[in-house]
Amino acid sequence: MKYPRLLLPIRLLLLCLPVVWELAAADIPLGARPGCRSRCGDVDIPYPFGVIGDGDQCAIHSGFNINCTAAVNGTYKPFSGDFEVTKISIPDAKAWMKMGISWRCYGDIYTGNMSEDWLWQDFTDTPFTFSQVDNKIFVIGCNTTGYMTTLSYVLGCHSTCYREPPTNGSCSGAGCCKVDLPEDQVYLKAFFNEYYNTSTGCSYVVVMEDKEFSYSTAYPYSTNFWDSYKGQVPVVMDWIISFDTCEVAKNNTSSYACLSDNSECVDANATSYGTTAYRCKCQDGYQGNPYVKDGCTDINECLQNTTDPCARKGGTCLNNQGNFTCLCPRGKHMINDMCMANQKSSFWVMPVVVGASVGLVVLVVALTCAYLIQQRRKLKCIKQRYFQQHGGMLLFEEIKSQQGLALKIFSEAELQKATDKFNEKRVLGHGGHGTVYKGIVKGNVEVAVKRCMSIDEQHKKEFGKEMLILSQINHKNIVKLLGCCLEVEVPMLVYEFIPNGTLFQLIHGNHGMQVSLATRLQIAHQSAEALAYLHSWASPPILHGDVKSSNILINCDYSVKVSDFGASILAPTDESQFVTLVQGTCGYLDPEYMQTCQLTDKSDVYSFGVVLLELLTCKKPFNLEAPEHEKSLALRFISMTKEDKLKEILDDQIMNDENMEVLEEVADLAKQCLEMSGENRPSMREVSERLDRLRKVMQHPWAQQNPEEMESLLGDSSMASSEVIINTGNLSIEKKAARSLELGR
Repeated sequence: MKYPRLLLPIRLLLLCLPVVWELAAADIPLGARPGCRSRCGDVDIPYPFGVIGDGDQCAIHSGFNINCTAAVNGTYKPFSGDFEVTKISIPDAKAWMKMGISWRCYGDIYTGNMSEDWLWQDFTDTPFTFSQVDNKIFVIGCNTTGYMTTLSYVLGCHSTCYREPPTNGSCSGAGCCKVDLPEDQVYLKAFFNEYYNTSTGCSYVVVMEDKEFSYSTAYPYSTNFWDSYKGQVPVVMDWIISFDTCEVAKNNTSSYACLSDNSECVDANATSYGTTAYRCKCQDGYQGNPYVKDGCTDINECLQNTTDPCARKGGTCLNNQGNFTCLCPRGKHMINDMCMANQKSSFWVMPVVVGASVGLVVLVVALTCAYLIQQRRKLKCIKQRYFQQHGGMLLFEEIKSQQGLALKIFSEAELQKATDKFNEKRVLGHGGHGTVYKGIVKGNVEVAVKRCMSIDEQHKKEFGKEMLILSQINHKNIVKLLGCCLEVEVPMLVYEFIPNGTLFQLIHGNHGMQVSLATRLQIAHQSAEALAYLHSWASPPILHGDVKSSNILINCDYSVKVSDFGASILAPTDESQFVTLVQGTCGYLDPEYMQTCQLTDKSDVYSFGVVLLELLTCKKPFNLEAPEHEKSLALRFISMTKEDKLKEILDDQIMNDENMEVLEEVADLAKQCLEMSGENRPSMREVSERLDRLRKVMQHPWAQQNPEEMESLLGDSSMASSEVIINTGNLSIEKKAARSLELGR
């Protein structure tokens, strides 16, 4: 088998970024640049782009510099950084580039040899973002899980060749699957599932232009995909001028880019940067380059079309600046958008015109009323269909039959009113599954309304049943589900409102507040109790699926409410729970879940282990700006514990001689939760019990003076003979006796 060479893919390394975008560059005059090349090879290079070497003023700023490089055959090709540019569009504000392919190829089934190369693209501090409209993430291969990380998301899917046979041209999970890109991303890094290492053939992860991709059944078994695109695929990039609003940009006359008299400024969202940017366009009726003086020229509508646009009106076309006018022949004038004969001498013309106008108005009103009535009936039918589709009848009957069931079915109109039509000012937060708004429902009750983005077909069928189960959850540390709205395409959920923020904000926010070890243990214990309740006492058991510090809400007394069941599922009873799209949050994802595509209760245990690390260290679970070996908090923690350097990673606010033994026990518990194999992790019930015992040790220092009271407090009478050593009021426990006495193991 032929393998692609490792040196062929274009690899963009963060330490070798060739372009530093200087947004503040501009005291130079803008406009046409004499002596600047307008082409490189077969590609037009329009301003604001410019060719390096023609002068510092050929491009609007360094982010638009193009390197015109000589090829082996003597022709020239344009490059932006490391990427070949094949086309630039000024009206669409897009640039087409060639980018590399992440691949992994395996040897024959006897040797199992494997070669691979993966890459990432980083357009931070450049004018470019990946076009969400034009691009997709494609994963190709048999038994292949591929995914990409962005600054905010983990996106990927799983392709197989055995559930259904792959077909040419189709990319629907059989040998190939694809995922939509989020808006305005500047950073993509590709990964393969490192646990699938028994395959033959090749696997690929790539972001490329959707319309340029066509699947072939030969791709997973050969290097044909690589060979077809010669190691580089087309990618569409959006671009902007700078991160200023139009209002700010217009005030800076020395750098304002929209120079043409008939141009206008357009605000563009830049989601990855959390700000607003701008670009320029020609006004309606004009075409050309808005970045060049007199660059937007009039469109001659009279000549643009093959037929005269005024011919059907009985007139002739006269072009104007930015528009056109239809002129009627002599003796006629425009009536109701048609050239009509001028009959002033006929006394009956006016009554006819008035009568026709009145009749037309009556007809239009009648048709409008009929249309509105039809649309209202159509909307009502659609709402009824969604209501039935989501199991609304089942819910309705159960609510009537169970008098004590506190679950309300809201209408869309009620939630529109409660959230002021989902006003952006009411947004409480954005998650991987939807947006949460603050609302006020009847009775002046504050609620949190979750507007989900999507729901799969399996959840649609079981939604009513799952709502009944979730509504019966009654635990002091779990956010209460109050109701739902089913008459929309994607159901909306209504929860009780918790006003004091999240655990993530508490430990990572810059508020200067110190949180004691006792408070952190309380938060950890109550969170574990909530998850243990879902796993062990709910009927049927419920898997949360997205345990993280931003889903743990904090009350004013530091009591906990676990929230956001957007990724939750009922505990699976068969293999139908295998999924092709892995969901979760970067830094918290269970590696075994990534490998098997099956969510289990031990996946929640792993994610909770990461939350424990956040409480111990006050560090975020994933840090893109850190060195490669320190990006993942979980991996860094495991490495530090192996090297006996636990103190170097703990939070200074809680680390002292009095707390050290408790901290070591909590760290050991977190380490067990982060075991790679789910079988080796404790259950959430065991985690909750161990945290409860540690809390009691912290809360009752008097027990240190009485071993019998200590033994009773920790609930293990079999350890009566365990040795306990008292040191100036602090509990010190022999290594073996400590683990038996404190944690009941």
